[in-house]
Amino acid sequence: MRISYNWLKQFIKLDWNSEDTSALLTDLGLEVEGVDKYESLKGGLEGVVVGHVLTCIPHPNADRLRVTTVDLGEGTPVQIVCGAPNVAAGQKVAVATIGTKLYDKEGVAFEIKKGKIRGEESHGMICAEDELGLGEGHDGIMILSEDLKPGTPASKVFNIETDEVFEIGLTPNRADAMSHLGVARDLRAGLIQKNINHTELITPSVSKFKVEKRTLKVDIKVEDNKLAPRYCGVTISGITVKQSPSWLQNRLKSIGLTPKNNVVDVTNYVLHELGQPLHAFDAAKIKGGKVTVKTVAAGTKFITLDDVERTLHEEDLMICDDNGPMCIAGVFGGKNSGVSENTTAIFLESAYFNPISIRKTAKRHTLSTDASFRFERGIDPTITEYALKRAALLIQEVAGGEITSDVIDLYPKKIEDFSVLLNFNNVTKIIGQELSKETIKKILVSLDIKVNSVSDAGLGLTIPAYRVDVQREIDVIEEILRVYGYNNINFTPKLNASISNSSRTEDYKVQNIIANQLVSQGFNEMMANSLTSPEYVKLSEKLKEEFNVMMLNPLSNDLSAMRQSLLFSGLEAISFNINRKRSDLKLFEFGKSYHKLPSGYEENKHLTLFVTGNRLMENWSTPQQPSDFFLFKGYVTSILSRLGIDKTATQPLDNDIFAEGTSLSVGKDIIVELGTVKKSILKHFDIKQEVLFADFNWGAILKLLSTKIKFVEIPKYPEVRRDLALLLDQSVAFDQIFSIAKQTEKSLLKDVNLFDVYEGSNLPEGKKSYAVSFTIQDSSKTLTDAQIDKIMQKLQANFEKELGATLR
Repeated sequence: MRISYNWLKQFIKLDWNSEDTSALLTDLGLEVEGVDKYESLKGGLEGVVVGHVLTCIPHPNADRLRVTTVDLGEGTPVQIVCGAPNVAAGQKVAVATIGTKLYDKEGVAFEIKKGKIRGEESHGMICAEDELGLGEGHDGIMILSEDLKPGTPASKVFNIETDEVFEIGLTPNRADAMSHLGVARDLRAGLIQKNINHTELITPSVSKFKVEKRTLKVDIKVEDNKLAPRYCGVTISGITVKQSPSWLQNRLKSIGLTPKNNVVDVTNYVLHELGQPLHAFDAAKIKGGKVTVKTVAAGTKFITLDDVERTLHEEDLMICDDNGPMCIAGVFGGKNSGVSENTTAIFLESAYFNPISIRKTAKRHTLSTDASFRFERGIDPTITEYALKRAALLIQEVAGGEITSDVIDLYPKKIEDFSVLLNFNNVTKIIGQELSKETIKKILVSLDIKVNSVSDAGLGLTIPAYRVDVQREIDVIEEILRVYGYNNINFTPKLNASISNSSRTEDYKVQNIIANQLVSQGFNEMMANSLTSPEYVKLSEKLKEEFNVMMLNPLSNDLSAMRQSLLFSGLEAISFNINRKRSDLKLFEFGKSYHKLPSGYEENKHLTLFVTGNRLMENWSTPQQPSDFFLFKGYVTSILSRLGIDKTATQPLDNDIFAEGTSLSVGKDIIVELGTVKKSILKHFDIKQEVLFADFNWGAILKLLSTKIKFVEIPKYPEVRRDLALLLDQSVAFDQIFSIAKQTEKSLLKDVNLFDVYEGSNLPEGKKSYAVSFTIQDSSKTLTDAQIDKIMQKLQANFEKELGATLR
């Protein structure tokens, strides 16, 4: 939000510099993010002064030049060579002195320097109006009034306005400060706290408002007072729509607004002056002489000022005449009812609209205007009529005309102020320092908060309705603290602290441990948007379209659903990097998936890993080697090992996003699924290289870490590993091998693991090779070779019988 310092000084008399004022505003919670200089004319005519031409003679070496002596008010006249045909002795002229910077039409500066023109010295330049940016004329120099004194700055002669503009980072709760009046109110409170005199708040007078004639009446009807609790209107006739005067244009330009015409400019001026949005309708375009504030049928078409046809919702509040909608209330005007150059009479509207209704309408139509920005946060309902009169008087001042109707003010149910009880002990407890009761009352009064009752325990207060963010005792204490000054709170040299007996398995601690480990292994952390395309669930049969959590008001179709899997957002990131020549990637992400299940909404936290491309960067001493499944599995097991989860069981993978893969489980809980992503899914993201993906069930992992540690006796007898290289049909999956093995030997077979897959040359067509390891152990005795061979023979026989497997 931009606040003009000159404008601010109209409300409160200040002789402070902008630095001190911005520091105080920041202390009050209106953080000044920067101060910009505004000049109504670029350069502000700095260095240009009034000169008196004393002599003017022809240049000895040039027919079209003149040599003049000019009094600049400094005692000693200076010599200036001038080429203008109308220069003459006795004139008062505008002179750009040495060092002055002038600007051309493109804003490019050139500096006036001492020089010689055809052998004669020249100490400045006598200027034409286009050279100063004051007009287009270049036929000759500007001739000024004879009454002016030499040396008078040209900026005073031409009323060049300079200003300083505060850029305030306004927080959403401070709806009361969205105007120059609101900022001045806060500034006054801060000055009173600093015991600075002359802190009276000066508000514009509307005492001259009067109805000259009652010749143009527009009736008003509000159908739903909940949507429009207050609505005011008045007519003004005989106006002339034209360009605004310079003072009004300068005020708007200083805060970044482009002037339109005098009527529209006044409504914008009052909006930023008082915080009350206004709208002017061409009275001749109001059919039936009646304005109705109501909602209209869903699907109604309406063309707004930006020439866009919009489809209205049944909850959109509209300003209508007998022909239909003229304006989206509090948001945006209509194309066919606005003020134009031919307008001679207007109906001026000032209202208080329901903030929730305006917010929904603005979001629904993706419109954000200065008016909707204020209405949806809550404006002051008490100044509706006052702002209307203020605007009407300004329109008369800049556009002429007469007020031709009484003010119609429909306000059936007054919006009441808030009542709050303040306890002095609570103030001390929250602030951490005891403030005197007089200081507290002084601060509250400076904020226009009425003190209704006083007791030893506290105060009974009435909060103005425009302070929508101050409705509880804690809010009042916050107001006291920000005006008193956070910097004025005393701190004791003693620091008290309590030791928190927090669990070592807290989520953020475990997450940091694993993140640091992955970074040390060359991974980069990514953070993807939880919003994604609902179409992604169609890439996997495991994901259900009916489980999508859909957004009610999505930014786009590609961001309309909450993700059910972290895979697809990771593949988007991989595709993005590959398209930018970064094909060797190792990424990880901590994030959540979202599901709308029949039992209710559910969120699950995950850790996902992605590896694609080569293991190492290209190097002359190391041949390129692509990342493979076993390297990737090493990353996964190292994470589990770091967390103390060493005893995991390998299980078949039941997830159709993988071409090949496996899962690791503890008990009945699958804690991680890992493998190679199917090529059909990669093709959807235009990825032509292999991608390895692991999905950790982070909730299950945290649950394992939080369980009590159980100690079991270390096995006294060794485990034995045997490997088989099986030649299988390509249709055979690892889960079939796993199931057959577990059924063959239930007591002594501890683990089955797939550690190599080969498909290629030297194998019969339609065949593949699986290298499978089998871990065998007896907890009561050492196994003999005969026992081990017997188990392996049974396994081999069952594989041959069930799967048609042969040994390679």
